[in-house]
Amino acid sequence: MLGKIISVDNNKVIVKLDINVYETNNLMGKNVVFKDDNTTVIGEIISVNNNAVTVSLQGELKDDKFIYGDITKPSFNSKCSLITNKELDIILNNDAANNMVIGKSFIYSDYDIKLDINTFFSNHFAILGNTGSGKSYSVAKIIQSIFYDYKYLPFRTNIFLFDAYGEYQQAFSKIGETNENINYKVYTTDLKSKKYDLLQIPFWLLTLDDICLLLNVDNPLQIPIIEKSLKLVNYFARNDEEAIKQKNDIIARCLLDIIYSGSKPIEIRNKIVSTLTKFYTDNINLDLKLTKGGWTRTLKQCIFIEPSGKLADIEIVISYLESLTSNNFELSMPNGEVKYTIKDFYDALEFAIISEGAINSNNIFEYSNTLKIRLNSIINSDYVNYFNFNDYINKENYIKWLLTTKSGKKAQVINFNINYVDDRLAKTLVKIYSKLLFDYITKLNKRASFPFHIILEEAHRYVQNDNDINILGYNIFERITKEGRKYGILLGLISQRPSEISQTALSQCSNFLIFKMFHPADLNIVKDIIASSSDSLGDKLKTLHPGTCIMFGNAFKMPIIAKLDMPNPEPLSSNCNINETWYIRN
Repeated sequence: MLGKIISVDNNKVIVKLDINVYETNNLMGKNVVFKDDNTTVIGEIISVNNNAVTVSLQGELKDDKFIYGDITKPSFNSKCSLITNKELDIILNNDAANNMVIGKSFIYSDYDIKLDINTFFSNHFAILGNTGSGKSYSVAKIIQSIFYDYKYLPFRTNIFLFDAYGEYQQAFSKIGETNENINYKVYTTDLKSKKYDLLQIPFWLLTLDDICLLLNVDNPLQIPIIEKSLKLVNYFARNDEEAIKQKNDIIARCLLDIIYSGSKPIEIRNKIVSTLTKFYTDNINLDLKLTKGGWTRTLKQCIFIEPSGKLADIEIVISYLESLTSNNFELSMPNGEVKYTIKDFYDALEFAIISEGAINSNNIFEYSNTLKIRLNSIINSDYVNYFNFNDYINKENYIKWLLTTKSGKKAQVINFNINYVDDRLAKTLVKIYSKLLFDYITKLNKRASFPFHIILEEAHRYVQNDNDINILGYNIFERITKEGRKYGILLGLISQRPSEISQTALSQCSNFLIFKMFHPADLNIVKDIIASSSDSLGDKLKTLHPGTCIMFGNAFKMPIIAKLDMPNPEPLSSNCNINETWYIRN
């Protein structure tokens, strides 16, 4: 017997000790069992003095099952004792149909900590902690464990890991050693890499929202310009007979808008010349010959400014342009079936700006020319390589391609190394891919039949309270965390700065691994999360050892402190060794 209950206050129980603490091993953190004729309540010792301990209630044992929560209180006549091995087995040994060992209990070092794979990976999760506390090692260990020691072949696993610093490139290189059907694939942003495939996304698969993100749209008035550009590029990038006919219609309408704009003749002429210098076909160009009566002039000659200040033969130009238009033709958005490049889109954007300017006057340039500048900067930089894709591919086959090795085998873990681009493009790429995966999986006929897991290292760099909601009407990460679970697209947030993460996204996580933390803002966020599980765990955050974490959520029977096993291979996330790098030894 440990002692007798002398006080029960909410979820705290004080026990007067019958044992000599000076002759007993450390009691802090150990579990206590309160048992009477009707209930068996479990608690944790959170403070000790020389004659009493304070116990925080955690749950109860019922029919050999552990039920987490402090609703049931022990009676004063309960027998109080330290937990037995049999009772620990019920609490700590995960008896799920499919589980994996990831470490040891910090309090009971002989007990394995097992992760219920289904309950953990069927919900969003967060792994939080200071740099150097063990986050990257835990990610590597958990993913490795899926493939190193499995009861059933995890062939249809789809894990997309966005690797902020390239530290995981080697970490999963051994997952296929146990079975040839398990494979790992790396896409890199390192343009010089000869070992890994270059990250490339076909530009024609980008949606309106994607391009808004890519061009950092900050004014809603810019969106219609991008939308019109997408409608135009659908035709401008093609040279088939039907596309040329439609291109003639588009250019003719633009020129008619310029003519009827009410501008001065010299402005009309200059705009027409400027437009047809850049955009023309065999049927509509400055050298096109137009016949009237017994003479023939080029289109350019027809818009010559006469001494009277009028356009020479504008009527014949209007008549010809109107003959090229059709009342049945309407611009439509691309559906991914037409291949076009980022340069094709730039041409379409230029034309959209010209045509909108013809209707809305030169004010269009105040907010649209910025788009041209931003797009042009990408085209003229190395970053354009990430949007070049040689062969046509549709969205469904592109995702299959992402998940297929060069030898044609299914890949279960996909690593996107985004270490070689700046933070803004890295965030954009992560959002584009996340939305691509979300759009694909939400349209599957059988819901949640082919789960995707998106794991974001340094999540605070991407999952932020951005302006996306004001511009696009949503934030893709918040949408995934709120809606994705039922479709089978789950998010894993790995971060050292939880205070910088969107709190909406963080609030939707159901499982947590929390490592050592110091920053007050981060501590407050994490303590609020932990408070829903145990008000005593938050005080331990500053004293956790590297590699040791607090684990709680749906996948755990109760909050526990665990020391995770080392991954093999390890990610490249260890600290700089000053002893080896600073000093020259004789």
